Amino acid sequence: MSWFLIILIVLITFCVMEGITWLTHRYVMHGFLWYLHRDHHQKGPGFFEKNDAFFLIFAIPSWLCIMLGVIYHSTLSIAIGSGITLYGFAYFMVHEVIIHQRLKFFTRSNNTYIRTLRWAHKMHHKHLDKHEGESYGMLWVAKKYWEKVKQDKKRNAA
Repeated sequence: MSWFLIILIVLITFCVMEGITWLTHRYVMHGFLWYLHRDHHQKGPGFFEKNDAFFLIFAIPSWLCIMLGVIYHSTLSIAIGSGITLYGFAYFMVHEVIIHQRLKFFTRSNNTYIRTLRWAHKMHHKHLDKHEGESYGMLWVAKKYWEKVKQDKKRNAA
């Protein structure tokens, strides 16, 4: 398999993961596994949350794809597992570091994309229960949040 095709598969997998993340967040985390996700919306004491278990749950498919790909010499499986891993890293950086600032080395940014991500996530967290939520994705943000941030920037510039 050519390097171009491998990289393409990694990138396609990365993009598909945004849709999988939206569906999982909406129907699993805010559904039958709400008991693990609840403490992310209703913050309690301590650094760790039950919600952190999703890190392990989501790491399993990536690990399996890479491990089985190595065992059975399947470049396709390794590329898919790598795309999932890359998305997991991006998710960690965006969600834990940039949005929730659980690791304190990232301060607030004036970048429009980052401000839009943070605003959309804030709108997601205004809902404290599992129903009536919004903005379940991570890297793709709906147009209405972009417009809100652009309006705020114009208002602050004036």
